[in-house]
Amino acid sequence: MAAKLSAEQIADKLKALPGWEYKDNAITKIFRFEEFLSGIEFVQKVAEIAEGADHHPDIAINYKRVTFSCTTHDSGGVTDKDFKLAENIEIAYTDRQG
Repeated sequence: MAAKLSAEQIADKLKALPGWEYKDNAITKIFRFEEFLSGIEFVQKVAEIAEGADHHPDIAINYKRVTFSCTTHDSGGVTDKDFKLAENIEIAYTDRQG
C-alpha cells in the first residue's frame, strides 16, 4: 500500500502541477475543451494511461469540461501514485494540443 502524504507534502507537490488543487481528500483539476467529443477523446486517452498504471481517477464529464480527481482509496488519501497519475494526465493534455 502506498503511503498517504501529509498536507504539507501535498501542498509542496501541487506547486509543480498548475491548476490542480487539493480538496475532498483528492487532487483535482478541471480541463476545458472546444468540443464535447474532444473531451471524450481525452478521457479515453487518460483511461488507457490509468489502466496501464493500475491506478484510476474519478472522472466527471460536464459537456466541454472534464474533471479528474485522484486519490488512493486503499491508503485513505493522496499518495505519490496520485501525483504520478496527475503528471501523466498533464503530459497527455499537452501532447493532445500538439
